[in-house]
Amino acid sequence: MIFLKTDEEIELMYEANHLVGKTLGELAKHIKPGISTLQLNNIADEFIRDHGAYPAFLGYNDFPKSICTSINENVVHGIPSDKVVLKEGDIISVDCGTVLNGFVGDSAYTFCVGEVAEETKRLLRTTKESLYKGIAKALPGNRVGDISHAVQSYCEAKGYSVVRDLVGHGCGRKMHEDPEVPNFGKCGSGPMLKSGMCICIEPMINQGAKNVVIENDRWTVRTRDRKMSAHFEHCIAIRYGGAKILSTFEYVEEIVGKEI
Repeated sequence: MIFLKTDEEIELMYEANHLVGKTLGELAKHIKPGISTLQLNNIADEFIRDHGAYPAFLGYNDFPKSICTSINENVVHGIPSDKVVLKEGDIISVDCGTVLNGFVGDSAYTFCVGEVAEETKRLLRTTKESLYKGIAKALPGNRVGDISHAVQSYCEAKGYSVVRDLVGHGCGRKMHEDPEVPNFGKCGSGPMLKSGMCICIEPMINQGAKNVVIENDRWTVRTRDRKMSAHFEHCIAIRYGGAKILSTFEYVEEIVGKEI
């Protein structure tokens, strides 16, 4: 069932998502060679709680940590660990969620660790750009497939593949609500978009083939061919005149710059 949000509820969602953006910005200060993903988790957990919220991921379907940290060929759902230490040339997707005032915020950003190969930067740029291509199609009267097709066509035209096994989603009082928002599909297909719908668009784009596998920890999803994968996510509200982006990368970009 798809829940339409009131203006007041969308404002509460904006606050929850804005806190996610601030948390990602705080992590951006610390993402560098030598730091462990567990240290990043602990920084995020403390920051979220200090701002009166709760980490949305902690305990969700028994997930054991407060953020997801997915490095290089890991697509999503990587579990922070003191045994996983960032090194020069890595990329790391940090997916973060908060619960604030009864609503969920959810956003993700893929960071460069030190100096990263130019071909890897191109993957990140394309993935981030495709997110905004999808958002541009998030208008009342369009359909979910219009968003999906915009992401897919943009990334595939540049030689990348789109993960099929994982999708974006509705968001609100629960982290995962209807509708599902794939990053692949046909224009004019899927549920119709209506003002008041809140969805998370999250391209997961691979340097190689689209195929993925789940690691033995039953959470971490990686590319089967072990080539790089990138992930960016915004939570948005469907509104007349254009989508309202509820999450933000501004705090990240204050640290790392707007250009990848």
